[in-house]
Amino acid sequence: MNGYQLYDNKILLRLLCEGDETAFTELYHRYWKPLFSIAYNRLREMQSAEDIVHDVFASLWANREKINIDTLENYLATAVKYMVLARIRRMERERAYKLNTGTPVVDDQPVENKLHFKRILELIDTQVEKLPEKCKLIFKYSREQGMPAKEIARELHISQKTVENQLNKALRQLKLATRSFLNLF
Repeated sequence: MNGYQLYDNKILLRLLCEGDETAFTELYHRYWKPLFSIAYNRLREMQSAEDIVHDVFASLWANREKINIDTLENYLATAVKYMVLARIRRMERERAYKLNTGTPVVDDQPVENKLHFKRILELIDTQVEKLPEKCKLIFKYSREQGMPAKEIARELHISQKTVENQLNKALRQLKLATRSFLNLF
């Protein structure tokens, strides 16, 4: 593959049309990352983006004898965009079908995101338990039971201003505790 890195796209395309696997490999290495970026920026799903890039290159190889490409970069980027749009349309049809048939819609979030959200919630729960007793009680009334400050004040026989101050204190502590964790993401 030594000399192939020096070839421009037109030469590599000509070699590809002749069935040169090394030319195909060189094109793959040149354009995989930018094409993956295009797909991932639209879908926000790593596996789907990889699949689309793989399918574009598989199609390029399968149709190598028939292709007539002027600008390779534009051809590949356009192919990726069309495949992304097709994937989005298919996902929307599946979602609509599931909604119309009563099939439960599966959450399409990547597993990585779910794990991060779970860790964040665990961290928040841990930090809530570290709050002073009264502050923790007021925070739980507010967040878990959805009670407004006025109702919490009446329930605990304290002023509404005290409730608001305790809620602000709890939120400040939670923000501080989760800031370093959230900055990692």
